[in-house]
Amino acid sequence: MASRTIIIDHGSGFVKAGLSGWNEPQMVFPSIVNYSPCRENPGPSYARRRLGLGIDLFRPDTFSYPVQRGRVFNWEGVEYIWSIVLEKYRREDKEAPVLMTECPLKEPADRQKTLEIMFELLNVPSLLLADQMEMSLYASGLLTGVVVDSGYGLTRVQPFHLGHPIQSSSKTLEFGGQDLSDYLFKSLFKEDCNKHNLFQLETVTTTQVHKCYVPQNLGEALDFRQSLPSGSDESNTYHLPDGTPVELTPMQRLAPEMFFSPQMFDVQGPSISQAVVDSIKTCEASLHPLLVSHVMACGGNTIYPGFTKRLYKELTTDHFSCSKATMWVGSHRNHSVWLGASVVAHLSTYKSEWMTKEEYVEGMRL
Repeated sequence: MASRTIIIDHGSGFVKAGLSGWNEPQMVFPSIVNYSPCRENPGPSYARRRLGLGIDLFRPDTFSYPVQRGRVFNWEGVEYIWSIVLEKYRREDKEAPVLMTECPLKEPADRQKTLEIMFELLNVPSLLLADQMEMSLYASGLLTGVVVDSGYGLTRVQPFHLGHPIQSSSKTLEFGGQDLSDYLFKSLFKEDCNKHNLFQLETVTTTQVHKCYVPQNLGEALDFRQSLPSGSDESNTYHLPDGTPVELTPMQRLAPEMFFSPQMFDVQGPSISQAVVDSIKTCEASLHPLLVSHVMACGGNTIYPGFTKRLYKELTTDHFSCSKATMWVGSHRNHSVWLGASVVAHLSTYKSEWMTKEEYVEGMRL
């Protein structure tokens, strides 16, 4: 393919985009759109409302996520986001091909809609739709192992052997970063919880990014945090709009425990470590040692301090009987899908997977 391919990894929480050949995306922004009335249509109907990217500070109640739990709920919003990315990167090369990653949960109709938008509305010359989990595998430089991807909307586990997914062993947990956000919203603001309140949104985001971590032992961590004198840890506070300091509770700081003890947070499904073990056990027994020794953690949730260490610890306990587990942790693991796609964009082995606009048009005629 051409030397400069536009890579778009559109997740439930964030969009990562850029030109192939880089080690990380050049554009990373929340997958959020907003609608605001325009002069032609001052009312609330969808017709001719102005569509914008991100949160409108003057109308914060109008924003939404067009992709939820890996599924597209608002194609107009998705098209708008893609158009902004393409407008930026096609200024220098209008014929640049596009590699779009897609969630394994997508239905055939979703793939067809993606092709329609890309070829008919956005006029891309050629397109490759690539599986997100497979791209994460290639980012690690391996062909066999277990990809553990925990993102904003979903947590997924997928074993691979010689580059091919073992589909029958795939595990998808419908919880991720957004559930942790929901917990903090309700815990911090209780009956006044409002996810469109900018102060609350900023407080939750700051708490997640700068104050939360995964404990290696929940009981010990709780005892330690509860033993600290009130006000002794400045990083343990957030401030109300009037400047009043409020201390975080131990469980608010330890909220990422949700991924390892979901039942404590009223979240359905097994823990992430249990999902990994269950996935491996459904594969052929002869592959178990190889898969266990190549567990790749990726996705935004895995960058919480202590996450990968805790996952390794649980996989190597007698309870899980994965004594020879090895964690592969990349420095860009929150961008691993994009990075893998950047590598694949230049692989000749994928040449037959690309679709040109001419091939799309011809296929529509048949």
